[in-house]
Amino acid sequence: MRIGDLAHETGVSRRLLRYYEEQGLLRPARSDNGYREYAEGDVAMVRHIRAMLAAGLSTAVIGKVVHCVRDKDELRVPLGCPTFIGELRRERARITETISQLESSRRILDAVLDTAPRNNEDASREATL
Repeated sequence: MRIGDLAHETGVSRRLLRYYEEQGLLRPARSDNGYREYAEGDVAMVRHIRAMLAAGLSTAVIGKVVHCVRDKDELRVPLGCPTFIGELRRERARITETISQLESSRRILDAVLDTAPRNNEDASREATL
């Protein structure tokens, strides 16, 4: 199938599909005239890439583990691919740390906001000073 067909099947733009190829996430064959030719399995692969992106993984991390993904239906931990599990654990730890930092930032902002004037008149007067 051509890039337009894959874009239609997956709901992902052609530009983004070309980006995935640049990142090594997709490897379409090339016809004699240079057109990209995608296999049926690429539809599932694009869906898996989108799921991993939605989970917070970067394309660099996805590039390390995408070769492990073989299931056409859903994204699962593949057998015999310890890289996949290790990368997911590292990314989960990174996300957990980021959440902790954001919660700390929110607590600091809440503390500062607790000192702010309560009525709009005082706040608008301070903003004009």
